[in-house]
Amino acid sequence: MPRRHIRVTGAPEAPLRAALTVLRTRLDIPASFPPEVLAEAERAAKAPVLPARDATDVPFLTIDPPGSTDLDQALHLSRRDTGYRVRYAIADVAAFLVPSGALDREAHRRVTTLYFPDTRVPLHPAQLGEDAASLLPGRDRPAVLWTIDLDAEGRTVAVDVHRALVRSRAQLDYAGVQRQIDTGTAEEPLALLKEIGELRERLELERGGISLNVPEQEIVEHDHTYELAYRAPHPADAWNAQLSLLTGMAAAELMLAHGTGVLRTLPAAPDGAVGRLRRTARALHIEWPHHVSYAALVRSLDPHRPHHAAFLQECTTLLRGAGYTPFREGELPALTT
Repeated sequence: MPRRHIRVTGAPEAPLRAALTVLRTRLDIPASFPPEVLAEAERAAKAPVLPARDATDVPFLTIDPPGSTDLDQALHLSRRDTGYRVRYAIADVAAFLVPSGALDREAHRRVTTLYFPDTRVPLHPAQLGEDAASLLPGRDRPAVLWTIDLDAEGRTVAVDVHRALVRSRAQLDYAGVQRQIDTGTAEEPLALLKEIGELRERLELERGGISLNVPEQEIVEHDHTYELAYRAPHPADAWNAQLSLLTGMAAAELMLAHGTGVLRTLPAAPDGAVGRLRRTARALHIEWPHHVSYAALVRSLDPHRPHHAAFLQECTTLLRGAGYTPFREGELPALTT
């Protein structure tokens, strides 16, 4: 689900960063983990429950922002006679948790990692999220391993999922990945990111889906004032996101087929939201003829152009209300996506 990416620079005592610290205090955002949670994390980091299956022979790689240490997804792409194979490993944090233990209770209290312009408040202690459970290169890690076979058009033909031990071989960032692909120096597992990503984008267009290439915003302190700058995402960001979406869709299909699970769902846009967005488009001098659908307009926007970037930020307002919908056999939810 797209979110507004906003970063702020400057010293911790700078007025804006100080104000954000006060805001977190007022919202009762936890600043640290309780001692019993940290103690359990230390023990768990040394003795995870490792899976029986070994997939460390697969040369996985990760793609994240520069300097990231909380690496929760790794991938390996390959060709098949009739299409492609996507291997997608997701860090298995459950291998470190005791049900209803201190770590588990704290995770339920926090729900998710919170991202602020100047910092992030993690879901799990750094001993796990940035070390023992992180898919760092050259280290064996427990993971939930998805193997998804695609046909020549990028459509899913087979899905397998199991717990396995994996090992990443390379930690890459989006700019570096884009550079390798553009210059033709990427080896096949990475070069296929563009090929498979573009196929999945075509299928998204076919089913009427929408992906928002929301630019990252950076608030820069300059001469006692603040300036707003944008960083447009690389195409590689979108191709990588398509693989994440592919895996999520495979998981949803499995849950629906077995009648039990938790789905990420999105309600219809509230009344008046589209009309408000049209008025915003006019204010930003973006042409939106009535015969052009919202999806078609979004695909025509260039996040490198400032007024398009600003409008893409506003487009996220139609995606408010996303949540999680649990269900069990005989009670399949009515879905909007």
